[in-house]
Amino acid sequence: MTHIAIYPGTFDPIHLGHVDIATRAATIFDELVVAVYDRPAKHLMFTVEERVELARQALSDLPNVRVTSYGGLTSEFARQVEAQAIVRGLRVISDFELEYQMALTNRQLAPEVESVCLMTRQAHAFLSSSIVKEIALLEGNVSGMVSPHVAAALEVKRREREKTHEPVPLVSLRD
Repeated sequence: MTHIAIYPGTFDPIHLGHVDIATRAATIFDELVVAVYDRPAKHLMFTVEERVELARQALSDLPNVRVTSYGGLTSEFARQVEAQAIVRGLRVISDFELEYQMALTNRQLAPEVESVCLMTRQAHAFLSSSIVKEIALLEGNVSGMVSPHVAAALEVKRREREKTHEPVPLVSLRD
């Protein structure tokens, strides 16, 4: 039996914390499907196609990982790809409550699919896509947070935003 897991998320953009979780999950499961959610209720910087391509490049050295987009319920997508598990990353204690609630909900919707939470390495515990975007838009150095191709894509988005004079959505670095 092939053990398949999905690792769902927005990945806007994929950062080194995501890469760490995917790399470690890929050693546990025969196949890992990195599932890029196409319609989150978030302000996105990258299109779903861009997010999929950035993730594919970031994870290209992992032969048992494939990246695809999906819509709808995560539990239904898990069934579609015949996954036995949903992988999630935990950074800080406050992540646990939401992840626990989602795991119980997914268990209700798809009892045959397990939830597996991996603790993010300490070096990446501070990372979130929102923080990475904010730093990049404010011309900060994100080289230790994302792969080089993601840093380049963030710079392109920053320059586009600069031309239109769009404000930088501040999440963390206030005053």
